[in-house]
Formats: sequence, structure tokens, C-alpha cells
Amino acid sequence: MLTIGQVAAHLGVTVRAVRHYHQRGLLPEPERDASGYRRYGADAVVALVRIKTLSDAGVPLARIEELMGASPERFSAAVSAIDDDLKARIRDLKRRRIRIAELSAGDALFLPQDVVVLLERLREIGLSPEAVRTERDTWILLAAQYPDQVPQWARQKQVLFEDPAFRRLYLTTDQAAGWDRDDARLEALADEVNGFGGLRTPDPDGAEPVLALDALVAVTLMAARTGKPVPAWERLIELCRIRANNG
Repeated sequence: MLTIGQVAAHLGVTVRAVRHYHQRGLLPEPERDASGYRRYGADAVVALVRIKTLSDAGVPLARIEELMGASPERFSAAVSAIDDDLKARIRDLKRRRIRIAELSAGDALFLPQDVVVLLERLREIGLSPEAVRTERDTWILLAAQYPDQVPQWARQKQVLFEDPAFRRLYLTTDQAAGWDRDDARLEALADEVNGFGGLRTPDPDGAEPVLALDALVAVTLMAARTGKPVPAWERLIELCRIRANNG
């Protein structure tokens, strides 16, 4: 007859685990002997071995009680069902691993290669991480709506970034997000934006290039809808439109 500590050591489990088996009803708890110890006989040890073996194999504790008293046929059927469940979980984990591997591709997972190249160019010129993320999200929305035109628009915009003046304009507009709405610098910035073709939304037919700070319009609208407006950008758009109407 063995004490709970001796049984636990023999099976390579903790005393706490044996007590947990008792609490779950998997194994009757033996009565205490005259010395106050609970003693485990051969039947109890064999039952514990079976419980541990099933648990180590991945059988949920909720199913072990069922299997302990099952007939050979029922035991075999239940184990097969558990095995099928494990196979399904393995397939799901494999799919998740593939998805995780795809995520390592970064922006390329969501966008055409031409847009990925453009975003990398924006990082190179020093656009803020927040602005790059916003631009990326805008391109994701455009790609969902105009999948055939987006690569062409991205290439056209890459060409614009060959112009130092345009790069400077883009960086300045990025910085302007932190300006006050009534900042006098917005007037001059609006003149520069209109000098590069103004603010224009993409042409679905692809006849017109993506000009100047086209994404600024979409980004500003998105920000307003999410409750995080950019007052300086909203004012900049107003000033650009005023100049366009007066021009």
C-alpha cells in the first residue's frame, strides 16, 4: 500500500495532480488508515496509470471518465473520434502557420508590388511612420475598389517622387498634420499643392494620373469618420478647393 506522495513519485506526477483526479471523479479517494494516511492499493495505482496515459496522449479529462469504464469496442471508437479531432486541430494549426508565414511578407500580403515599392519610397524620403501607415491603408481601400487601376496609379505616383520639389511638398504636408487649423503656413502650402495639379480623387478609368496629394482627401475623410479628424488637413483641402474654384 502506497501513500499519495509515493504514488505520485512512482507515476511521475504531482500530488496536486492526483488530488485533481479525485476532485474530477476519475479516481475514488481511499479511506485513511489508522495512522491517518490514505493508502493506495494495486487497483488504484493501475487506474492512475491509465488516467495518466490517456491524459498524456491528449485525451481531455472530461472524456477520460467515459473511457475508463468503456467496453473495448466503445473505447476504440472513442479514441478514433479523439484522434479525428486532433487531426482536425493539426490541420487548423498548419493553416495558421501558413497564414503567419504570409504575414511576414508585410505590405505585400495586402497590396500589389507597385504599391509596396511606393510605400518603401515614402519611408526612404522620411515620411512619418503614422503617415506611411495611413497611406498604406488608403491604398488597401483603393485596391479593394479599383484592383486593376491601382498598380498604374502607384507607378504614376512613383514618378512624381523623382521630383525633389514634390518630395518636399509631401513631407511638408505630413508635418502639417500637427499644425493648427489657422496656421498661416497652410496658405502657402495650398498654393504648392495646386501647383502640382491640386487635390484630385483617382479616375476609375485610369485616364488621369494620381496627382499631388490625392490620398490626403481620402485620409481626411477616413479620419473624420473615425472621430479623429486632422483640422489642419481639413483646412488645407478647403484652401485648395477655393483656389481651384477661383482659378
